[in-house]
Amino acid sequence: MVWRRGLTALCGAVCLGLAAGAALAQEPDRIFDKSTVWRPLTPNDKLVVYGIDDPDVAGVACHYTQPEKGGIKGTLGLAEEVSDISLSCRQVGPVKFKGKIKQGEVVFSERRSLIFKSMQIVRGCDAKRNTLIYMVYSDKVVQGSPKNSTSTVPLMPWGTEPPPKCGDFLG
Repeated sequence: MVWRRGLTALCGAVCLGLAAGAALAQEPDRIFDKSTVWRPLTPNDKLVVYGIDDPDVAGVACHYTQPEKGGIKGTLGLAEEVSDISLSCRQVGPVKFKGKIKQGEVVFSERRSLIFKSMQIVRGCDAKRNTLIYMVYSDKVVQGSPKNSTSTVPLMPWGTEPPPKCGDFLG
């Protein structure tokens, strides 16, 4: 009976995670890819570069590179992707906050395996330095990965507009 309660809790957590991921659904722009492992009859393994805009902070964009498995498992969506993801974020226009932000708030989330693994990009604010901080990492239902990448975006004037203070928008 104990295993049934554990299984029910696990299924609930997975469903909640999938629902939260759907709420944060933003389709990243696929910029380009480079093959890393050639496969004769199925798609190659690749490094793929994607771009996303911060949904809550206009004027900030992030690019991340992640490996994608080819082969039969990759084609069918059954391969568990590794956690090696790099991240770079920049100010690309005048920064405008659309509302309050929270430290460690998820900006983008994507599944990295059929059920249990996901990639998260989260945002924070270093109010002392007026800098937005973005971190990418992957997690599993049971155990996450310590592999991560961090990028900072110092808020700078754009044209004649002074930059907003990210600390003023912490909620």
